[in-house]
Amino acid sequence: MILLCVCIVTVFPFLGETLFQSKGEPREAIVAVSMLQTDNWILPINNGGDIAYKPPFFHWCIAAFSTLTGQVTEYTSRLPSALAMILMVVCVYLFYARRRGTEVALVTALVTLTAFEVHRGGWACRVDMVLTLFIVLALLQLFRWQERGGRGFPYWAVLWMSCATLTKGPVGIILPCLVTGVFMLLRGRRFWYAVGKMAVIAVASCVLPAVWYIAAYQQGGEEFFNLVMEENFGRFMGKMSYESHVHGMHYNFITVLSGYVPYTLLLVMALPWAIRRLRAWQRPKHWWQSFKTYIREMDEARLFSLLSIVLIFVFYCIPKSKRSTYLLPIYPFLAYFLAEFLLGLSGRRSPLLRAYGVILSVVAFLPMLAFFLIKGGVVSKFIPADKAESSFGLIVHIMETTPIDWIHWVYIVLPVVAIFIFVKYVREKRALLYPVLGLVFTIYISLDSVYQPEVMNAKSDKPIAEAIRAQVPEGNLYSYISIDMMRYFTVNFYLGNRVLQFENEQPREGYLLIGPNDYESFVKRHTNYEFEEVYRSVKKSCDTKQPIVMYRFRMKH
Repeated sequence: MILLCVCIVTVFPFLGETLFQSKGEPREAIVAVSMLQTDNWILPINNGGDIAYKPPFFHWCIAAFSTLTGQVTEYTSRLPSALAMILMVVCVYLFYARRRGTEVALVTALVTLTAFEVHRGGWACRVDMVLTLFIVLALLQLFRWQERGGRGFPYWAVLWMSCATLTKGPVGIILPCLVTGVFMLLRGRRFWYAVGKMAVIAVASCVLPAVWYIAAYQQGGEEFFNLVMEENFGRFMGKMSYESHVHGMHYNFITVLSGYVPYTLLLVMALPWAIRRLRAWQRPKHWWQSFKTYIREMDEARLFSLLSIVLIFVFYCIPKSKRSTYLLPIYPFLAYFLAEFLLGLSGRRSPLLRAYGVILSVVAFLPMLAFFLIKGGVVSKFIPADKAESSFGLIVHIMETTPIDWIHWVYIVLPVVAIFIFVKYVREKRALLYPVLGLVFTIYISLDSVYQPEVMNAKSDKPIAEAIRAQVPEGNLYSYISIDMMRYFTVNFYLGNRVLQFENEQPREGYLLIGPNDYESFVKRHTNYEFEEVYRSVKKSCDTKQPIVMYRFRMKH
């Protein structure tokens, strides 16, 4: 109950504080807008002619929550991810509390919640955290099924894998079955027995998604089929028609290290200790023998956690397309091992935790100092006049002039309270683990409630959308962007899905949204139109990285 309260208090109040300011979030949210506008819950058309790149479960959730509030907002768009993160954290706690003890489970849950990549995923209108929830739930249910000796049928696991597939595709079935199948082999099951069991479960998990895929194919036809093949198999095999997040194998190592900030710093600080522990493993013969003994004698929950980390990580090293969010399912299992490490440091009263807490205290204080300098007008005095209209200059101006109410001042000073508690524990020579975790939580609260919204909202295209709406309060607008698959996602969301694609519609008259870099070549191809500029944004669009210009156009007679 305490864990659930911590999750609710630190997440729900701040979900809507930050406007959409990157193309990823409004691209997903607009699908839910299209569902509600057209009542098409299978394969809605959005952004003037696009179909969604992912299955619809996540968008169904957004639409369902938005129905309760009356419209799709930043808050309702992020709510599915936030709920998924909290449910995953609570379920992970219950799983480990039953098998490894309540304190290990609690620290595991708190570390999971405050790992940067998990935190970011839980606050984003993206499919990844919902997918992660279902993959983790399926893994935990399949482990419980194995604890019972594989008797019966894991109906709940099948349901979670079905939901995962309806969120992002077949990977929601492949990963849980892969981990469980290898776990069965390591625990002495025959190869074909394990393969057969997993095959039956995988096929059963395909039934519900197949209903949607068939219905979607009936609407989308060949275009939908090609999209499914490219997004799933083409992406995995590296045969996509366009470059998408192409990285080398080293990328996954880097993203896990960065994704576990701020705990990565503690691990780096502990490297000398770890190297001393590994000296006994220097000779290959001893290393291999020790490793086999370690695996053979490992507790089943620990082994399953280790397999989940290793197999999912290796799986995502195979495709050329790599993103940090793909590895989210390994984070709660990594948190378990990190929790054991933290509790070990705390039990030994290690000076490492004290040094780590001191660094976190400095990290907590510096943003507050910078914020006060900006609010006091100190920073703006050092910005040259010719840089006042730059992105940095606009951000500083908005932060300096935006008023702050009393509750946000409370959020700003929370890290100071955490610092005082940490110092008090140091002086009294008490265990420092929970004061250190308190520092981490208060840093996140300040970032989520004040610092991040102040900075990110200055980048959003919402003011541009409002300026466009003031001139064209209703009716469709048209857009052109030379980059394939790029749209004015943010502006379209804030205009209520009114922006269509000029090349698809070929309208006789109306209003065109276009960037200065695209205008000259566009006009040369459309000499049968007259164009008159009626609006030009001062700031650059967060989607296209160039200003948005609106032209009134009319086809020549």
